[in-house]
Order: sequence, then C-alpha cells, then structure tokens
Amino acid sequence: MAKVEFLNEESFKAKVFDYEKNKEWKYEGKVPCMIDFYADWCQPCKMVAPVLEELQADYGDTIQIYKIDTEVERNLAGMFGVQSIPSLLFVPMEGQPQMAAGALPKETFEKAIADVMKVEKQS
Repeated sequence: MAKVEFLNEESFKAKVFDYEKNKEWKYEGKVPCMIDFYADWCQPCKMVAPVLEELQADYGDTIQIYKIDTEVERNLAGMFGVQSIPSLLFVPMEGQPQMAAGALPKETFEKAIADVMKVEKQS
C-alpha cells in the first residue's frame, strides 16, 4: 500500500524530476504524483495533511503523494516558484505539471487528480 512520502533533493531527482540531467520537464515516476509543498508552522498545511493521507489510501497505488518541507528544501520550493503554502503540484505521466495553492477541500483534489493526472478513484 502506497504511503505519503517525504522528499529531499536527492529523492526528488530520483522519483520526480532529475533537473541536473534534463533541462526540459521529464517525469521520472511510475504513476502520477502530487507534491505538497508545506512547512511545519503552517496551519493550513496541517489541515491538508490528513486529507492527503486519505487520498493516498483512497487511490492506493494508482497515484503517489509526496511532501516537501519548504523550510528545509528551499531550492526545490524555489524551482517551482512556491510563494505561498500549502502549494500542491499535480504531476501527470504526460505533459506539464500544474500548481494549485491553498488548503483545498478533498473534492477539489479529486477533481484535479481526475482532470490533470487522469486518474479516477477506485471503488
């Protein structure tokens, strides 16, 4: 069962995008992913965390949810131009990732997972 996973720069390069090798976006993952840019002191981030755990459980191995601590991984946050947190990056298998900012309700995440990542919830 897939679990929400924390990324640092090294694991990001292996699992999401190796920006040292590729100039153009090239997703390294096996399934579409969502990346939560957060910080421990951020109250809305704390509200989103259990929703992301639920989504990971709901979708199982069809998607992967990652978390990046913007206080620690400033380089990664800067690379995606993260201005406010939480910011969530939706990464499809093909095409460009899309960013959404704010503590969104679960339904909004599900819609973005369907629209951007092209993954439907398993029943």
